[in-house]
Amino acid sequence: MRLNLALAQINTKLGDVSANLEKHLSIATEAQKSGADLLVFPELSLTGYVLQDLVPAVACRPTADDPVFTSLIAASRNLDLVVGFVDEDPRHRFYIAAAYLSGGEVVHVHHKVHLPTYTIFDERRFLAAGDSFCAFDTHFGRLGMLICEDFWHISSPYLLWLDGADIFLMTSASPGRGVTDEHIGSSDWVETIHKAYAGLFTTFVAHTNRVGFEDGLYFWGGATVHDPDGRLLVKGPYDEEAIIYSDLDLGQLRRTRARLPLLRDEMPEIVQRELERILQKRK
Repeated sequence: MRLNLALAQINTKLGDVSANLEKHLSIATEAQKSGADLLVFPELSLTGYVLQDLVPAVACRPTADDPVFTSLIAASRNLDLVVGFVDEDPRHRFYIAAAYLSGGEVVHVHHKVHLPTYTIFDERRFLAAGDSFCAFDTHFGRLGMLICEDFWHISSPYLLWLDGADIFLMTSASPGRGVTDEHIGSSDWVETIHKAYAGLFTTFVAHTNRVGFEDGLYFWGGATVHDPDGRLLVKGPYDEEAIIYSDLDLGQLRRTRARLPLLRDEMPEIVQRELERILQKRK
């Protein structure tokens, strides 16, 4: 089985959901014509990143009667979509979220768990933290989604792996830091981690990051896909909008795990026991 994956590294307009939605629908049409089965947009692709007090104004709900999601859900009848947005729950808490849409339905929503508040980041001041990492079933097998800071914590992909995810979809609005004429320090770290995760978890790892400038922050793009052997399959350009396509041979999962049975030999019951011991000592 194969999956034609498309990663959209786009620039967004801060707070202008209508303009960003129009861009999503246009790119979805283009990706569909190019034969994509699944199109993934970056973190907060519908809203922009540095929202702060704009959070309540741009929030929406991933439902068929929501004015933003109506057209996205309709578009998902032609290809599966992952979109980034601010989700508002019934008690008016706001989350950085990613929704997986397929066949005219909302299949899964992930709320970003780890909200950074160090250096340039101040997410926890304006947003609530998610509280789960759950894999979910699709036409292409079982997938898991993580948002930016989530994948700096190794427990996040580990939990998705144990829950059956064979493809990790990573979305981010990752600012460039440690930038020199030769390279972008933050991109080096991100690409190294994704290569490591793909090999350690014998899993496909796909990452898309936004591009452009916003409120003094620089976003570098550089989408990547790694296979279960940790090999880089495709890499998007830095500093420009692009749709990056990668044809995934899902049979590679079997070939890699037959050779390297890390998943078979994992012992989560030991992890559970030791975590209980460690947490008990903290009380």
